[in-house]
Amino acid sequence: MSAQQHYLVNIVPYSSDWSVEFEKEKERLLGILAPHIAAIEHTGSTSIPNQGAKPIIDISAAVHTLLDKQIYENLLSNSGYRYIGAFKTGRHFFVKEHAGARTHHLHIFPLEGFYERNELLFRDYLRAHPDFVIEYGELKRTLAEQYPSDPEGYTRAKTDFIQRVVDLARTERGLPLQNVWVD
Repeated sequence: MSAQQHYLVNIVPYSSDWSVEFEKEKERLLGILAPHIAAIEHTGSTSIPNQGAKPIIDISAAVHTLLDKQIYENLLSNSGYRYIGAFKTGRHFFVKEHAGARTHHLHIFPLEGFYERNELLFRDYLRAHPDFVIEYGELKRTLAEQYPSDPEGYTRAKTDFIQRVVDLARTERGLPLQNVWVD
């Protein structure tokens, strides 16, 4: 069983509390990780107005220089975050839980290319195109029913939609197309 398979896929309606929670957590993280942090953004479905989501706040942080995971582990040791892995090169991934349920994901990336990352492009495109928010919401609810205890299967099944939106976003910004699962 992988680190991602211990929780159920639970899509809930959008909550404006998510942006409030992000702002609180952003301030906590800036206090802990300063002066390493160059930028910090709310990403993932909880950052998209009117988008149903797993109630987990995704946070993408850009650092001036990506340091060894141990440095971030030490800095975050009393914050409730634990290191999960890199999963892809050029990043670190931490999770925070409350009562056994994930509440926050923290992704740490280098600053170079941060605002051209697929995660931010996807978020921004959906924020600007509400029709895609509706389509994505319907897809997520359907897939959550098909993959209720398989987060990896749920994520894989969303790939075609995510790729289509990222391709549109990259084209709109004049960026080269890129596979969504490549850093």
